[in-house]
Formats: sequence, C-alpha cells, structure tokens
Amino acid sequence: MLHIQAAKARQPSQARIGLAIAGGGPIGGMYELGVLRALEEAIDGLQLTNLSVYVGVSSGAFLSAALANRMDTAAITRVFITGDHDDVQFQPDLFVKPAFWEYTRRALSLPRVILRWWRDLLLDPGSANLNSTLARFGALIPSGIFDNEQIERFLSAAFTRHGRTNDFRELLRKLYVVAVDLDNGETIRFGEREWDDVPISRAVQASAALPGLYPPVEIRGRQFVDGALRRTMHASIAMDQGVDLVIGINPLVPFDASLARAHGKRPESLVEGGLPVVLSQTFRTLLQSRAHVGMAKYEHQYPHVDQLFLEPNSDDAEMFFTSVFSYKSRRRVCNHAYRATMSDLRRNRDVLAPLLARHELKFRPEILEDTERSAFESLQAPRRRHTKTTARLRRALDDVESILQKRRVTTRRAPRQTDRG
Repeated sequence: MLHIQAAKARQPSQARIGLAIAGGGPIGGMYELGVLRALEEAIDGLQLTNLSVYVGVSSGAFLSAALANRMDTAAITRVFITGDHDDVQFQPDLFVKPAFWEYTRRALSLPRVILRWWRDLLLDPGSANLNSTLARFGALIPSGIFDNEQIERFLSAAFTRHGRTNDFRELLRKLYVVAVDLDNGETIRFGEREWDDVPISRAVQASAALPGLYPPVEIRGRQFVDGALRRTMHASIAMDQGVDLVIGINPLVPFDASLARAHGKRPESLVEGGLPVVLSQTFRTLLQSRAHVGMAKYEHQYPHVDQLFLEPNSDDAEMFFTSVFSYKSRRRVCNHAYRATMSDLRRNRDVLAPLLARHELKFRPEILEDTERSAFESLQAPRRRHTKTTARLRRALDDVESILQKRRVTTRRAPRQTDRG
C-alpha cells in the first residue's frame, strides 16, 4: 500500500531525497529490497545510490548502509538472493548460527548464582519465594538465541572491498543507523558526529539486535539493541536534514483476516494459528501504529516535505504467513514486493506524476506498464572483478556525473525562480 502526503507549503525543490527503511527481519528486508527494485526501475531519475540521506533501522540498516556505499539494488540482489555477486559471498544460514559463547558464558555463571542463592537463603529464609527464585535464576537464560558477531564480520568484509568503506566519515552521503541503549532506552544515531567513529558494520549489528533473538551489542561500554524499540522508521531524521522528498518503507503490518476472507483468501481466524501468530499480529500492529502516528505528525511538522510511504496491503497473506526467517522464501517475497509496488505505482500514477515532476523525476511507462515484469528480469550479467583502484575510479566518475546532473537541475530551475521573483 502506498501512502502519499504532498507538501502543503510548496517551496522550490532542490531534488534532495531521503530514504528511511524500517526493520522486519530477513524476510522484511527482502520485501524492502523488492520495493526498492521497483522504485529504481519505474522512476526515471531516482538514483538510490545517490540520495541526500539514508536512515536504517534493524534489517533496513543493511539496505541503507549498502546503498550509501554505492551498492545498487541489483548488486544487493546478487548478494542476498541470487548469490552471484562478484566479490561478496553471503551464506543464508549466517543469521541463525547459535550463540554458543553466550550459552557458555551463562552456564559458567551457574555455580556463582547457586552459591549466592544458598547464602541469601541461610541469612534470610523468608526470602525464599517463587518470584525471587525465578528472578535470580532467570539470569542464567541467554540474552539471545543466535550469534550476531558473524553478521558484523560479514558486513565488515563487504564494506572494506573495492572502494567501499566501513567508516561513516568516508561516505559522501549521510547515513544514520539507529539503535537503542538497553540500559536507559536512549535512541542513538550512529553516523552523527559523536558516534561516527563506530564502524558501520558494528552499528548495523547493534541496530539489528532484536531482543530475545540476538544478544545486545556492546559499544563503548554500553549495550545496544534493535532501533525499532523506540520508533518504526525514524523518518524524521531524514526530514531534519532538509530533504524535499522522503521515501519510507515499512514491511510489517497487521493482517486483516476479515478483508482477506472477503477477497476469498485464508484464514478463518488468526487465533487458530496459536501463540506465534497472535504474537506476530500484536508486534506488527504496534509497529504500524507507531509508523502511522509518525506520518500524521510529519504532515504538520514538515509541511514543505513530500512524503511517500510504502508497506504491504493489510490482506497480504503472502507477507504475514511467511516466517521472517524463511530464507528459502526470500526470492519469492522479493518478487512479490516488486510486483505489488509496481501495481501501487500504476494505481496512483495520476497523483504521483506531478509530485515526482516537482523533484525532477518521472515514470518510465515501458516498465511501469509491464505487468509481467519481475524483480530479476533486468539483472545484468555479473560484472568483471574490479581492483580497488578501478573501483575508486568508477565511483569518482559516478560522482562527476552526479555533480553535472545537479548542475543541470539548478540551471533548469533558475529561469523559473527568476520569473517568480
């Protein structure tokens, strides 16, 4: 579903575009990749590797960091879906390796916990109740099931090859990766001046540390967890940077079973799916609710910014009933999101066209009208491996082209502004 908020206070656009991508687990990330593929192909002039600012939360941080590092959606697709990228090799089981060190660390603390329990019991027998005992021995439960250290190592290797960088300060575009301090609930924006010395890979690891699944990530003696704990997309970060257009993507929405039944889809009732389905619906409802509350506020707080927010339809059984860790479904989900986004763009073409034109963007009719097109149709053959020097040269040429494009935009706008003056 596409939500459009046209700016109320119309001022000349400088075509500064921001991107905010929410979390949603591995499958949520694949949905977001499909959306980005559709936007990149259907909209002429939208260069997702050359935006003004990127904001990433949890799985969205992977995509934002890659785009800010000049990896386009085709390259990201080759890394995470087709597996034929020239220098970045991804293993699908990377996200589900058991956190053996966390298990061991907790197990080693068992004698100390038992000793303290016996000591306190002898000194104060009245303290021996079920609640206090459960609280004491609860410290033995691992803080995360899966290991996220290998995720950090994978990203670090990917961002330090062929002209890419793992340093926020070396990026030509602003990148913000959002995480939350577990001990005080404070939102931290990695990429800001106080935190831009933290490696991008480490910041993404922290932002994606969903409590219960992954252990908190220690940075500067503080423990960080998933950035979605405070807000869903944090799109206001991009708007605070003075963008003219912000694009937001949220992959998790609650499922409307009654609407699905009206369209002849399953199920009879979500409660039949048991606790996992009930918890999933609850979690998705909270995330979408916060996202929509934010969108309503943005309309008044940023009246000069055009806003496009994309998310699955509420009767999208494909997204709701696919496990967020179902790696075998990643190709199907990515293509599903691609086609759903294309359908949304076609349906809203008349409203979107003038809004896009304000930012020197326009639709590519031959792509938008191709209802059979897939997210993988335009993937080029894998590029020949580049050395670090040739990769930097190619990026420098891209920068020159970007500068020339901005100057052409400024030149085209100058007469209009003079006429109004």
